Amino acid sequence: QVLPLALFDYLRKSKSKGFVLSLSGGADSSTIAIMVARMVQIGVAELGIDTFLNRINLVGDFNNEAEIVGKILITAYQGTKNSSKATAASARNLAKSIGATHHEWIIDDQVKGYTSLIEKVIDRKLVWEKDDITLQNIQARSRSPIIWMLANIHNHLLLTTSNRSEGDVGYATMDS
Repeated sequence: QVLPLALFDYLRKSKSKGFVLSLSGGADSSTIAIMVARMVQIGVAELGIDTFLNRINLVGDFNNEAEIVGKILITAYQGTKNSSKATAASARNLAKSIGATHHEWIIDDQVKGYTSLIEKVIDRKLVWEKDDITLQNIQARSRSPIIWMLANIHNHLLLTTSNRSEGDVGYATMDS
Protein backbone atom coordinates (compact mmCIF):
# COMPACT_ATOMS: atom_id res chain seq x y z
CA GLN A 1 0.00 0.00 0.00
CA VAL A 2 3.01 2.31 0.22
CA LEU A 3 3.14 3.16 -3.50
CA PRO A 4 -0.55 4.11 -3.79
CA LEU A 5 -0.18 6.22 -0.63
CA ALA A 6 2.92 7.92 -2.06
CA LEU A 7 1.07 8.68 -5.30
CA PHE A 8 -1.86 10.12 -3.34
CA ASP A 9 0.46 12.26 -1.23
CA TYR A 10 2.40 13.51 -4.25
CA LEU A 11 -0.78 14.32 -6.17
CA ARG A 12 -2.27 16.15 -3.20
CA LYS A 13 0.86 18.16 -2.35
CA SER A 14 1.67 19.08 -5.95
CA LYS A 15 -1.88 20.31 -6.60
CA SER A 16 -1.66 18.61 -9.99
CA LYS A 17 -4.80 17.38 -11.67
CA GLY A 18 -3.66 13.79 -12.18
CA PHE A 19 -1.08 11.59 -13.85
CA VAL A 20 0.10 10.80 -17.37
CA LEU A 21 1.81 7.51 -18.14
CA SER A 22 3.34 6.10 -21.30
CA LEU A 23 1.76 2.63 -21.17
CA SER A 24 3.79 0.13 -23.18
CA GLY A 25 1.82 -2.97 -22.31
CA GLY A 26 4.81 -4.32 -20.37
CA ALA A 27 5.12 -5.18 -16.69
CA ASP A 28 6.67 -1.93 -15.46
CA SER A 29 4.25 0.64 -16.87
CA SER A 30 1.30 -1.69 -16.27
CA THR A 31 2.23 -1.92 -12.60
CA ILE A 32 2.30 1.86 -12.30
CA ALA A 33 -1.13 2.17 -13.95
CA ILE A 34 -2.52 -0.39 -11.51
CA MET A 35 -0.97 1.50 -8.58
CA VAL A 36 -2.86 4.66 -9.61
CA ALA A 37 -6.09 2.65 -9.72
CA ARG A 38 -5.23 1.17 -6.29
CA MET A 39 -4.61 4.70 -4.99
CA VAL A 40 -8.18 5.57 -5.91
CA GLN A 41 -9.59 2.31 -4.47
CA ILE A 42 -7.75 2.68 -1.17
CA GLY A 43 -8.47 6.40 -0.93
CA VAL A 44 -12.19 5.96 -1.49
CA ALA A 45 -12.33 3.00 0.92
CA GLU A 46 -10.41 4.81 3.68
CA LEU A 47 -11.73 8.36 3.29
CA GLY A 48 -15.03 8.01 1.46
CA ILE A 49 -15.53 9.33 -2.05
CA ASP A 50 -16.29 12.95 -1.12
CA THR A 51 -13.32 13.38 1.21
CA PHE A 52 -11.00 11.62 -1.24
CA LEU A 53 -12.10 13.93 -4.07
CA ASN A 54 -11.71 16.95 -1.82
CA ARG A 55 -8.18 15.95 -0.79
CA ILE A 56 -7.04 15.70 -4.40
CA ASN A 57 -8.97 18.85 -5.39
CA LEU A 58 -11.15 16.99 -7.87
CA VAL A 59 -14.56 18.49 -8.53
CA GLY A 60 -17.38 16.61 -10.18
CA ASP A 61 -19.95 13.91 -9.76
CA PHE A 62 -18.38 10.49 -9.86
CA ASN A 63 -20.36 7.29 -9.44
CA ASN A 64 -17.48 4.87 -9.05
CA GLU A 65 -13.73 4.50 -8.81
CA ALA A 66 -13.25 3.84 -12.54
CA GLU A 67 -14.76 7.25 -13.34
CA ILE A 68 -12.29 8.88 -10.96
CA VAL A 69 -9.39 6.97 -12.53
CA GLY A 70 -10.61 8.12 -15.96
CA LYS A 71 -10.36 11.72 -14.82
CA ILE A 72 -6.95 11.55 -13.13
CA LEU A 73 -5.02 8.98 -15.22
CA ILE A 74 -4.21 9.47 -18.88
CA THR A 75 -2.26 6.69 -20.57
CA ALA A 76 -0.74 6.59 -24.04
CA TYR A 77 0.58 3.75 -26.14
CA GLN A 78 3.33 5.11 -28.38
CA GLY A 79 3.97 2.47 -31.01
CA THR A 80 6.36 2.12 -33.91
CA LYS A 81 6.40 -0.07 -36.99
CA ASN A 82 8.39 -2.50 -34.81
CA SER A 83 5.76 -2.67 -32.03
CA SER A 84 3.54 -5.72 -31.75
CA LYS A 85 -0.23 -5.74 -31.87
CA ALA A 86 -0.13 -7.75 -28.64
CA THR A 87 1.57 -4.99 -26.64
CA ALA A 88 -0.83 -2.38 -28.01
CA ALA A 89 -3.78 -4.59 -27.09
CA SER A 90 -2.34 -5.24 -23.64
CA ALA A 91 -1.98 -1.50 -22.95
CA ARG A 92 -5.46 -0.76 -24.34
CA ASN A 93 -7.11 -3.55 -22.35
CA LEU A 94 -5.42 -2.60 -19.09
CA ALA A 95 -6.37 1.07 -19.48
CA LYS A 96 -9.96 0.08 -20.20
CA SER A 97 -10.12 -2.33 -17.26
CA ILE A 98 -9.10 0.34 -14.74
CA GLY A 99 -11.00 3.19 -16.39
CA ALA A 100 -8.01 5.27 -17.55
CA THR A 101 -8.32 7.71 -20.42
CA HIS A 102 -6.21 6.09 -23.13
CA HIS A 103 -4.62 7.36 -26.35
CA GLU A 104 -2.60 5.61 -29.03
CA TRP A 105 -0.30 7.03 -31.66
CA ILE A 106 2.65 6.05 -33.82
CA ILE A 107 6.05 7.73 -33.40
CA ASP A 108 7.67 6.53 -36.64
CA ASP A 109 7.89 10.08 -38.05
CA GLN A 110 9.75 11.28 -34.95
CA VAL A 111 12.14 8.31 -35.05
CA LYS A 112 12.74 8.90 -38.76
CA GLY A 113 13.46 12.59 -38.12
CA TYR A 114 16.11 11.87 -35.52
CA THR A 115 17.57 9.02 -37.56
CA SER A 116 17.77 11.10 -40.75
CA LEU A 117 19.48 13.94 -38.91
CA ILE A 118 22.21 11.75 -37.41
CA GLU A 119 22.70 9.89 -40.70
CA LYS A 120 23.56 13.23 -42.32
CA VAL A 121 25.98 14.03 -39.49
CA ILE A 122 27.82 10.69 -39.68
CA ASP A 123 27.41 10.43 -43.47
CA ARG A 124 26.00 6.91 -43.51
CA LYS A 125 22.73 5.05 -43.08
CA LEU A 126 21.96 3.40 -39.75
CA VAL A 127 21.31 -0.33 -40.12
CA TRP A 128 19.97 -2.80 -37.57
CA GLU A 129 22.90 -5.20 -38.04
CA LYS A 130 25.42 -2.56 -36.98
CA ASP A 131 23.34 -0.01 -35.03
CA ASP A 132 20.86 -2.17 -33.13
CA ILE A 133 21.25 -0.48 -29.72
CA THR A 134 21.20 2.99 -31.27
CA LEU A 135 18.03 2.27 -33.24
CA GLN A 136 16.32 0.68 -30.24
CA ASN A 137 17.23 3.59 -27.98
CA ILE A 138 16.03 6.30 -30.35
CA GLN A 139 12.63 4.63 -30.39
CA ALA A 140 12.48 4.83 -26.59
CA ARG A 141 13.79 8.41 -26.47
CA SER A 142 11.43 9.65 -29.20
CA ARG A 143 8.48 8.96 -26.92
CA SER A 144 9.64 11.47 -24.34
CA PRO A 145 8.67 14.88 -25.78
CA ILE A 146 5.11 13.99 -26.72
CA ILE A 147 4.23 12.37 -23.40
CA TRP A 148 5.69 15.39 -21.59
CA MET A 149 3.50 17.64 -23.75
CA LEU A 150 0.41 15.63 -22.82
CA ALA A 151 1.25 15.90 -19.11
CA ASN A 152 1.86 19.64 -19.37
CA ILE A 153 -1.35 20.29 -21.32
CA HIS A 154 -3.41 18.62 -18.59
CA ASN A 155 -1.38 19.89 -15.60
CA HIS A 156 -0.71 16.27 -14.70
CA LEU A 157 2.37 14.66 -13.18
CA LEU A 158 4.36 12.49 -15.57
CA LEU A 159 4.97 9.00 -14.22
CA THR A 160 7.89 7.22 -15.85
CA THR A 161 9.31 3.72 -15.78
CA SER A 162 12.29 1.87 -17.11
CA ASN A 163 13.04 -1.68 -17.96
CA ARG A 164 13.80 -3.58 -14.74
CA SER A 165 16.92 -5.20 -16.18
CA GLU A 166 18.31 -1.79 -17.16
CA GLY A 167 18.53 -0.76 -13.52
CA ASP A 168 20.56 -3.87 -12.73
CA VAL A 169 23.33 -2.67 -15.03
CA GLY A 170 23.12 1.00 -14.05
CA TYR A 171 21.20 2.17 -17.11
CA ALA A 172 17.72 3.71 -17.12
CA THR A 173 15.40 4.50 -20.00
CA MET A 174 14.12 8.02 -19.49
CA ASP A 175 10.39 8.64 -20.01
CA SER A 176 9.61 5.64 -22.16
